[in-house]
Amino acid sequence: MNISQIKYILEVANSSSIREAATKLFISQPALSSSIKELEEELGILIFERTNKGIYLTDEGREFVTYAKKVAGQYEIMEDRYLSKDSSKERFSVSTQHYNFSIKAFNEVIKKNDPDEYVFSIHETKTREVLEDVRTLKSEVGIISFSGANEDVIKKLMKEYGLEFTPLMVRETYVYVWKDHEFAGRDEISIEELSDYPCISFDQSDDSNFYLTEEAMADYDFKKLIKSDDRATTMEIISELHGYAIGSGMLSGDKVILKGMVSIKLKEEDPLTIGYIVRKGGTLSTYGRDYLEELLKFREL
Repeated sequence: MNISQIKYILEVANSSSIREAATKLFISQPALSSSIKELEEELGILIFERTNKGIYLTDEGREFVTYAKKVAGQYEIMEDRYLSKDSSKERFSVSTQHYNFSIKAFNEVIKKNDPDEYVFSIHETKTREVLEDVRTLKSEVGIISFSGANEDVIKKLMKEYGLEFTPLMVRETYVYVWKDHEFAGRDEISIEELSDYPCISFDQSDDSNFYLTEEAMADYDFKKLIKSDDRATTMEIISELHGYAIGSGMLSGDKVILKGMVSIKLKEEDPLTIGYIVRKGGTLSTYGRDYLEELLKFREL
């Protein structure tokens, strides 16, 4: 087994056919099929089931892909660190849920240190990726939150991943609506009062992982629900359909778009605990330590 075969498997898993994957990989279809078959024979498992309607992952194949993603991710980090033309530059990476204070802290680290040459990264992403990124050292620090609905699951994952969580703040639950919404002037509102309007939720891309949502009320059965994985799209839907989103009351992101948003306190209580994660027992870089110092300026607990 080699890294090329692992990348081939991942590409096929993300494609509709061997032909499509071969095109993306710039190799011939027979060569790709042969490489996959050789790996299956070496491992003694069937990764893909071939039918006249296409190619599908087997149960064993899905398990293999889970591990393959981690291996490929680590290999890319090593490639970027040691083989890229930027390997001599200063590096620092953060993964975060959608909180503006995490971006502000990141900017302050750059302004404080002002290195001559650097490749810094901030990944605004989903809950699972934040946990995985810190676990696999893709990022030194992660910003994450949990509510009462998913606290036990998030804490269990952090323990399994060897991560240490430090709380920064606890925020009550709010809904966001557009400024011309009929409820925009309210100080407080209930979910039931909003039942005729769609709730726009940040899509975690896996319905089985609803408990990994960064939003409160994760286990509520919304009458109308729209999933979106883009913040600008979410804002446009809220504006056009008079929908709403649920959050911590901290409006963040595109300042121009958010000028049209207002927040209303939600009667149903499901407060969010927001904080940062690092690898337990790990050693942070100078930039990592400076980043934590900046984050602690936002600490309310």
